[in-house]
Amino acid sequence: MKKLTKRGFTLIELLVVIAIIGILASIVLASLNTARVKARDARRLADVDAIKKALALYNNDNNVYPVFAASTTITGADAVSTALVEAGSISTVPSDPQGGTNTYHYKSDATGGTYWIGFCMENANNNHVQGCNNFTTP
Repeated sequence: MKKLTKRGFTLIELLVVIAIIGILASIVLASLNTARVKARDARRLADVDAIKKALALYNNDNNVYPVFAASTTITGADAVSTALVEAGSISTVPSDPQGGTNTYHYKSDATGGTYWIGFCMENANNNHVQGCNNFTTP
């Protein structure tokens, strides 16, 4: 009589493989989230640089920066954005990649001689701190 051998995986072997796949997947997802945060922060720095360049063009044409002594949120439809777009300094004013409470803010002195742009960062990098206590000037 011929002895029958069973082929296949045991339940324990299958559970071990599924656990290993789950651990690897969680590691990949965690590193992917870190990459997304870094990408959003890089976009914020690029956006602020684009706004600074638009303000420099505006100043070059008008010999003054847009005058808004109170802090103005840059939304694309605000007075600062409108001034920059109408002057041809920028085609569209960028907004924060996450939106919501993370926004860009503009404020100038009373004469339009200088300005301040405030923005948020999700991680500390490039001489910027985590949170919304970051600003740049000309």
